[in-house]
Amino acid sequence: MRKSLFILCIFFSFGSSIKAELLITQANVHVGDGTDAFTADILIKDGVIQRIANNISAQSNWEVIDAGGLNVTPGLISPTSNIGIVEINALDVTRDDESEFLKSGFSVFHAFNPNSTLIPWNRSNGVTGTISTPSWRSFPLWGMGSYFLLDASMNITGLKDVAMYGRLGSSGRSRAEDILVFESLFKLAMTIDIDDIEDELDDSHLAEKFELQPEDILAIRRLIEEKLPFVLETNRAADILQAIRLKNAFGLNLILASVEEAPLVLEALVAADIPVIIDPMDNIPDSFDELASSLDLAGTLDQAGITIMFSTQRSHNYHLMRQGAGNAVAYGMDYNNAIKGMTKAVADIFRIPNRGSVQVGNYADLVVWDGDPLEPSTFPKYVFINGESMDLTTRSTRLTERYSKETSKPRSYLH
Repeated sequence: MRKSLFILCIFFSFGSSIKAELLITQANVHVGDGTDAFTADILIKDGVIQRIANNISAQSNWEVIDAGGLNVTPGLISPTSNIGIVEINALDVTRDDESEFLKSGFSVFHAFNPNSTLIPWNRSNGVTGTISTPSWRSFPLWGMGSYFLLDASMNITGLKDVAMYGRLGSSGRSRAEDILVFESLFKLAMTIDIDDIEDELDDSHLAEKFELQPEDILAIRRLIEEKLPFVLETNRAADILQAIRLKNAFGLNLILASVEEAPLVLEALVAADIPVIIDPMDNIPDSFDELASSLDLAGTLDQAGITIMFSTQRSHNYHLMRQGAGNAVAYGMDYNNAIKGMTKAVADIFRIPNRGSVQVGNYADLVVWDGDPLEPSTFPKYVFINGESMDLTTRSTRLTERYSKETSKPRSYLH
């Protein structure tokens, strides 16, 4: 009897670890690569997309979801956020996005909190991955951003230090000084003797002035030698030209963010082949650097062939980049390129392998939408990360449930 029970336990133990195939039928598939959507079935096994075809015959042990013609996109990826490293902006004890010791070498990777309330909130709105980044600081190089999968697992899936972030202009100092600082930092990082870095930093007036640590210089060296993506926020047309000059002088893998005045230097931006991160909802100048702001920005850049990704002004609601993408389409951006800007473009530019598109061999990070993905009134019916269906419950849905449906509870419970 004991032997039979032992064998039975082994059977159920192994059986529970086997991941059955999942088949999504009759999906309106948006690959995420800028091409038109098409109707197909999607077969997923062990978290990976195995087949995309019409009329795939389901086996008896497969889980089947009939999409019924609903739109299916890759999971959305935010190219810049504070998800997992900032909980409440006004409370310093909940913020891990700033450093008092490091500058360009500051990395947020080990501070990521998979239990952050921002994760289920953004994931329930279709965001399956994010690059979490350091926040603004007076030093022109803010530090390193890292990629994270928003599956809320304590076994964090991520890529450490995938990009460096910084800013040119509006720093409180002369931009002429900032440009000289950029040039001096890049030259110092490339000429310093790594084997004797601490002594050489002691002899550097620049390092002394900014209290640079070895980690700061090593990060800048990686930026140049390994061609790490360098996200530089800037707006003024003249500053965009200076950023292009720095890219060419030091061989930078440059991505420009915000770029409100980009249409004024469009030819130079196209020639430099630089992708951008923009907020299509931002059309009101916040400074003298943004006097040429316009809702036409996304359409103008897209029609010129520039790769576009999206950001948002709402620091906790990064899913609103979807609304921004829809607004971009309303003002002239190609619909399929807008989907790409939230998915494959981010994965490709930030070197996130096997994610960002609905393709055979990629991880099954998918969203089944109940309408047009670019409509604010549309929400996910299903969100899959690595082929696993995610719980779409959030604090907001629990509160809605509590205050609208628990009518049998005492009134004190509802207040």
